[in-house]
Amino acid sequence: MSSVIGIDLGGTKIHGARFDAETFEVQAEERVPTHAEQKFEHVQRDMLGLARRLKTEDTVAVGMGVPGLVGRGGVIATLPNIPGAEGVALASSFEKELRLPVILENDANCFALAEAAHGSGKGHDIVIGITMGTGVGGGIVIHGELFRGHHGFAGEIGHMLLRPGEPPFRAHDQRGDVEQFLSGTAMGKRCAEAKRPKEYLEGEACAFLHPQLFREIAWMSVSLTHLLDPSIMIFGGSAGNPLKPHLSEIQKEMERWILPGTPLPKLAVATFRRAATRGAAILALRKVSK
Repeated sequence: MSSVIGIDLGGTKIHGARFDAETFEVQAEERVPTHAEQKFEHVQRDMLGLARRLKTEDTVAVGMGVPGLVGRGGVIATLPNIPGAEGVALASSFEKELRLPVILENDANCFALAEAAHGSGKGHDIVIGITMGTGVGGGIVIHGELFRGHHGFAGEIGHMLLRPGEPPFRAHDQRGDVEQFLSGTAMGKRCAEAKRPKEYLEGEACAFLHPQLFREIAWMSVSLTHLLDPSIMIFGGSAGNPLKPHLSEIQKEMERWILPGTPLPKLAVATFRRAATRGAAILALRKVSK
């Protein structure tokens, strides 16, 4: 009997869990605050402490998901909002400290893999996962394997252009990418009256914004459909999970823009609340099983 650990570095919290390596039932889990205002060195210590507390004698590997670009070899290329992370070889550093195999991956990739393997995408051959929270992330799973691209940076859905040069609010960055429209952060700027992410998509507070949000999500989804012909798209995150009652509206909007004759993918929301933690653990277990 063995176990595997998954850790997800989020914008406000670091979540870790130890899973049974066969059943993937959660054996233990813990959350600690992400002190993003401090240098990455402090955050790194918190992640390491969390891994040590979860580790048991039968733990065989550790997987970690982080919000940013992860280069080959488990080196952080970029990490938004936490200074001092660029160039840190986090995987090899943790391997020395924990004396276990460690794998590092983008958190949205971890999300997509967990949902493809165990969640809403189980049984589908081409899965796109889209996380809508502090930012917008994405992951692509093809026949059970993550598609990372040539440099390992594939799936950055949040940085696809949606309305180039026309962000929906005053911003120094004029890219007009998906993240500037559909992240929870962006929705909060577009509707300051909302008190929680669910209100961006439901209720009266942001009612003026709802039709436009569904239209923009459909535009993004149509582009992804024409690019990858997925069998399913899965939404998650604090601003993605509340889409569940509105998926039919988004699908109808997609029908307006899709090329005639093109099959639409199934739309779904995430099965797991903390899918990225699970996905990181799946990747870690695959590393030691090869």
